[in-house]
Amino acid sequence: MNTGMNTGMSTDRVVRTFIEYFEERGHRRITGSTLLPPPGDPVLFTTSGMHPLTPYLEGRPHPLGRRLVNLQRCLRTTDLEEVGDTTHLTVFEMLGTWSLGDYEGPQSLDWGYDLLTEGLGIDPGLLHATVHGGDEQVGPDTASLRVWQDRGVPVELTEEDNWWSNGPVGPCGPDSEIFLWTGDTPPRSTPTRDDRWVEVWNHVTMRYRRLDDGSLVPLPQRNIDTGLGLERLASLLQGRSSVFECDVFDPWRRLVPALWPLDELSLRLVYDHLRSAVVVIGDGVTPAATGRGYVLRRLVRRVLTVLWRDDPSRSLHDLPDELLTHTLDHFRQNGETAGVRRLLLDEERRFRGLLERGRQVLARPRFHGPLTGEDFRYLHDTHGLPRDLVMSLRER
Repeated sequence: MNTGMNTGMSTDRVVRTFIEYFEERGHRRITGSTLLPPPGDPVLFTTSGMHPLTPYLEGRPHPLGRRLVNLQRCLRTTDLEEVGDTTHLTVFEMLGTWSLGDYEGPQSLDWGYDLLTEGLGIDPGLLHATVHGGDEQVGPDTASLRVWQDRGVPVELTEEDNWWSNGPVGPCGPDSEIFLWTGDTPPRSTPTRDDRWVEVWNHVTMRYRRLDDGSLVPLPQRNIDTGLGLERLASLLQGRSSVFECDVFDPWRRLVPALWPLDELSLRLVYDHLRSAVVVIGDGVTPAATGRGYVLRRLVRRVLTVLWRDDPSRSLHDLPDELLTHTLDHFRQNGETAGVRRLLLDEERRFRGLLERGRQVLARPRFHGPLTGEDFRYLHDTHGLPRDLVMSLRER
């Protein structure tokens, strides 16, 4: 990844610049929530900055007004398999702005362009936008298209790629995404045809609600909801080749490789999953067999599987306190490092015992051949061995 820039802008300075820019334009800063949605919400974790604001996007007046800005920590389990590439993290922070029935999409895009190019120093020639080109239910987003044409930013029209929704039903609408060129050559092609275009900011014109039958009805008010991944933008501004090289990962890159010599892809998984586990624990989750606790358990076990692949004697007991403290402080959490470490080590002991039991069970003659669906159900229900763990043990 080579953006042709290195502004030397720290992640903290990116946050300050973003927040202050929108405060100067009448936005009130709201405090980001924890990773845990409010009671009754069907999702396990907060996945975007807009999630806690859903009632206000649907028409409830917000106590701080119609223009809001914040920094929200998020967790996306859908990205677990992609962690290790240059842009995806499990737990990350998202900068967001909202207009609750106030200004429209063109104003949001104008401010976004000015902040990126003037406030953050990005070369306008490295930008590309995508815009909703229309479908059988909604026409093309000509207002956003006009903004980008007036600014001289190249635009690609898409359908599904530029329609945002938070699920099969609920608030939704067309969006315009802003991409930054990361290649070693001058910009070429378009975002859907060349993955060297990296998305940095999404501006959603949230004006519809999708019903159970798939139809769209207008929301009580026309909203703007924007989201910008902090670590991704910071890494680009710092001229780094991946999100794992931006400054928030400096302590991890300094301490972990000397402790556990691993290949780069494995190191990235360890950084991400351990950091995410600490944040999840910091928000009050403990390992469990289902729900949020299972996501935490899966994160820790994926780390241990990587660590023990080459050396079964490795232990999370050796994880430096500095990394626990750094993570809790960065995410503004009040947890004690001793409590976080205790939960991690308890889960490590539990996983070691499960692996040993799994090896003994799979050594039985019954399981020497190909495993059937009935075998997997028996191993899970009787011995607590998940399918992915069984497959991993069989490969050893």
